[in-house]
Amino acid sequence: MDYKDLMNQRHRGLARVVALLVICLSCAVLAGAQNEASRKFTWKPLPFAIVRFNDAAPYSWNIYHCEKKGLLLVRLWKRYLFIDVEEEEVYDLDPQKVTVAGDNVLWSFSDLPDDPIKTPEWSDRNIGRMQRLRFRFGKEGHFLELQLPFDINGRPIY
Repeated sequence: MDYKDLMNQRHRGLARVVALLVICLSCAVLAGAQNEASRKFTWKPLPFAIVRFNDAAPYSWNIYHCEKKGLLLVRLWKRYLFIDVEEEEVYDLDPQKVTVAGDNVLWSFSDLPDDPIKTPEWSDRNIGRMQRLRFRFGKEGHFLELQLPFDINGRPIY
């Protein structure tokens, strides 16, 4: 065996090791992403927030946030809505998949429905010490307005 053949064998062996490492790392990343999606997050109440449904205060409501920024859970009567502020999307959740634990709720992103609710009219603006989100359900549906407090530095709490 000459030097050239020896180097070709070495390169093929090295290429196999690198390919095996890439496959193992990809599997680990995908498994971690699946665990993250199926993990139930603890959603905590957002203090000093305000909810208005068709310009009136609903009888029963709460707003929750988790460790991931820009994501909210809104309880409106017996209904739960997941709101992704960045993507301007609202999802109607199955209330049986949301677990109440004292003041907090538990919910997993793996229970997110496939399609969001149509929200053609979406506005997001700063109104001083609060951020106001307002959107309409469907083309001619009801309005939901959320007033969310900023922290002392003027950044969103959620």
